Amino acid sequence: MRRKEREITDENIIKSIMQEASVCRIALCKDNKPYIVPMSFGFRDNYIYLHSAQEGKKIDILKDNNDICFEVDIKDQLVKGEKPCNWTMKYYSVIGFGKSSFVEDINEKIDAMNIIMEKYSGRSDFEFPQAALNKIAIIKIELDQITGKKSQ
Repeated sequence: MRRKEREITDENIIKSIMQEASVCRIALCKDNKPYIVPMSFGFRDNYIYLHSAQEGKKIDILKDNNDICFEVDIKDQLVKGEKPCNWTMKYYSVIGFGKSSFVEDINEKIDAMNIIMEKYSGRSDFEFPQAALNKIAIIKIELDQITGKKSQ
């Protein structure tokens, strides 16, 4: 990171940002063409969990290239300046890289969905109909690098 004074190294702060963020943007690449998708997500034990339809552009890309970059941010605020070049943003963000895989085991799908639902609802005791679980894809991202940054 170029500006070390903005780097967040405290794992607890990074986890807090991951918990507070409502959207995770995943970046994929196929044939040297990037593709970014905003998604709801869950985060636990160095894994990000995403749910999706079983078909579509991101699924096709991930089947060919399971490398993922992700970004989340919170508390963004525009700071106006007297001159155009003095305008800035305040924010906390986390960016990371990992490898994705598709969860096939039904019990692991249930666990992943409960992790996602707990993030947004505060509960992790949902029951999911078998038919619904059969229709969704669960994408599991094992993170191999994660960094935080703040501009305050």
